[in-house]
Amino acid sequence: MTELRNTEADLNRFRRRVIVIALVVLGAFGLVLSRLVYLQVTRHEDLAAQAESNRTAVVPIVPNRGLILDRNGLVLATNYSAYTLEITPSKVGALDDTIDALAEIVEITPRDRRRFKKLVEESRNFESLPVRTRLSDEEVARFAVQRYRFPGVEIKARLFRNYPFGDLGGHVVGYIGRISPREKERLDDSDDAPNYRGTEVIGKLGVEQSYERELHGTTGVEQMETSAGGRAVRRLSSRPASPGHSVVLTIDIKLQKMVEDLFGERRGALVALDPKTGEVLAFVSKPTFDPNLFVDGIDQESWAALNESLDKPLLNRALRGTYPPGSTYKPFMALGALQTGKRGPGVVVNDPGFYMFAGHRFGSPEGNLGGVDMQRAIQLSSNVYFYSLANEMGVDMIHDFMKPLGFGQTTGIDINGEVRGVLPSTEWKRTTYKRPEQRKWYAGETISLGIGQGYNAFTMLQLAQATAIVADGGIKHRPHLVRATRDAVSSTLTPVEQPPAIDLQMKPSNIAVIRNGLVSVVTSGTARAVFAGAPYQAAGKTGTAQAVTIAQNTKYNARALEEHQRDHALFMAFAPADNPKVALAVIVENAGWGAGAAAPIARRVFDYVLAGQYPSEEDMAATRIGKAGAPIGKPRRVEDVELAAP
Repeated sequence: MTELRNTEADLNRFRRRVIVIALVVLGAFGLVLSRLVYLQVTRHEDLAAQAESNRTAVVPIVPNRGLILDRNGLVLATNYSAYTLEITPSKVGALDDTIDALAEIVEITPRDRRRFKKLVEESRNFESLPVRTRLSDEEVARFAVQRYRFPGVEIKARLFRNYPFGDLGGHVVGYIGRISPREKERLDDSDDAPNYRGTEVIGKLGVEQSYERELHGTTGVEQMETSAGGRAVRRLSSRPASPGHSVVLTIDIKLQKMVEDLFGERRGALVALDPKTGEVLAFVSKPTFDPNLFVDGIDQESWAALNESLDKPLLNRALRGTYPPGSTYKPFMALGALQTGKRGPGVVVNDPGFYMFAGHRFGSPEGNLGGVDMQRAIQLSSNVYFYSLANEMGVDMIHDFMKPLGFGQTTGIDINGEVRGVLPSTEWKRTTYKRPEQRKWYAGETISLGIGQGYNAFTMLQLAQATAIVADGGIKHRPHLVRATRDAVSSTLTPVEQPPAIDLQMKPSNIAVIRNGLVSVVTSGTARAVFAGAPYQAAGKTGTAQAVTIAQNTKYNARALEEHQRDHALFMAFAPADNPKVALAVIVENAGWGAGAAAPIARRVFDYVLAGQYPSEEDMAATRIGKAGAPIGKPRRVEDVELAAP
C-alpha cells in the first residue's frame, strides 16, 4: 500500500532549513565583514606599516671612525677595509666541525680559533662573529666557490682600526673592541642607541674611549625594496653616514717615542706639560701594549700574557699608578711653610743627620749637614729640615695646602680611569680604617709626611700638575690630551674648550724662593752632573721613594732586596727656570737614586723641547740602563730623526 507524503509538513521543514542556512550564511558574512572592518579600519595603520616593512628593509650604514693625530699631524689611529669570514653560531650545527672544514679552504690558525672561542663566550648566539679576518682576494674566491656547503657562514667587508705605531703611546691612544653585552645594554637605554645600529665596536680605553662620541660619527640608513625571499630589489631612499671627527692630540709622538725608548725595559711613568696651558706633551707609561691586539678580539694567550705579567703592561702608571713622592715633595712642603707663615726662608735648622721625636729616631741618609735654611734644605735635600717642618705644620695644615695643588685629587684630565691617590688627613684616617686604634692619627705619623713618605701616594700626573703650578707662578691649568677636533668633510679645526685657569694666590716672593732652591739643585745639588752644559737653566728636585718599608735605623741595601722591592727613582722639574715652557714629573720604578735614573730622562726631554736635540744612539743606550748623566755623543737634530712605524 502506497504511503501518501505530507506535502505541507515537508514544505515547513524545508522552509526551516532554508532559514537556518540563511542565518548561518548571514552570520558568516557578518563575521567576515566585521573582520574586514577591524583589519581595514581599526588596524589599518599598523598593518600598512607591517606590509611596508615586509616589502622594504632598513639597512644601517656604519660611519667611518675618525682618525687620531698627534700635535704635528702624524696619524696614530686610522681605518682600512678588509674581508672577514664570519660564522653565525645559531645557524651552524657543529661549530668545531665547520671550522675544521673551513680550514681546508682558508687558513685558520690556532690563534684565530682561540679568539673565536672567546668571542662566542662573550657574544649572543645569533650574532655573526669573525673566525678569520683580513682575507686575501684569492681566499675570498676559494670560499665563494664552496659557499653552498656552509650555511651560516659568509664573507663580509668590514672597516678595521689600525694603530700604525703599534705599542707607542698605547695607554694614551687606547683601543677599540667589540661592544660587550653590558655596553650594549647601556647603549640601548641611552639616546645613542639608533646611532649604534650596525656598529659592533666601541672605544675601550684612552682617547678612543673618552672621545667616542666625536670619533664615532653618525650612522646613515638605506631603505631597500626586497622580494618575498628577502633579496634586495632596488634602493628606495638613502641617508648617508657622517664620518666621525678626527681628534688632534697635544702629544708630540716623536717626543713620546724618545722617552719610551729611554725607559728601555724598565718600568715607570713620565708626564710632561706645557705649564702655561696644561697641554700634555708626553704621557708615558712603561711597559706599554699594542692596541692592535684588541681590534679583532684578543685571543686568550695574548690576554694572559698581558694580564698576568708581573710588569703589569695594562696598568697606566701615569694615570693610575700611585707612589710616595719622596724628596720631590719637599719643595711643596717649603712652599706650604711660606704661604701659611709657619716658617720663613731664612730660618736655619740644624741637621745632625737624624731627628728625634717622642723617643723615635728618624734618620737622614744625607748625613750631618749642619745649619740649613730653606734654599739649602732643598738643594741638599735635608730630611731633618722637613721632618721638623712637618711636625710644626701638622697633618691637616699640610693636607689643606696640598689639596689645591692637586695632590690626592683627580686632575680632570680628558681620559677615563684617573685615581685620586692618598693625601692623608685626620679625617681621611677616620673614614678609611675600621678599628678605633687605627682611626686615630698619631703625631709621629706626621713626621715622615714631610719627606714624601708615610701615607702619601700620588700619581705622576698629579706631581707634574703641581710642578707646573709652581712653574707658572701659582696658576693652575687642567691637564688635557686633546687640543682640537677636525671635521672630516670641511677639515675645519675646532679647539676643545678648556675650563678657565685658577689662580691659587701664591705670593711671587714665595715662588721665587722655591724656584731658587730648585735651580740650586740643578746647578750645585744632586742633579748638577746631569744638567752640566745645558743651553738653558732648569729647576728641579730629585727624589727616592721606598717601595717597601725599611725599619728605622736599618741601612738600605738594594742588593739584598728583590728587584721589585728596591727604591723608586723620581725627578720633578721645569725649564727654562725664568720662563718655563715645559714641566714634568718622572719615576723609574725600583731604579734607586733619582739623579741616576730619572733626572737623565728629564734632561733629554728638555733638550728635545728647548734645544731641538735628539739623543745620540750611544747616549740613549747608556740612559736606558741608568748609566748616563749629561748627554754623551753628538746629539741629532729632532727634525733629522725619522719616526718609522714598526
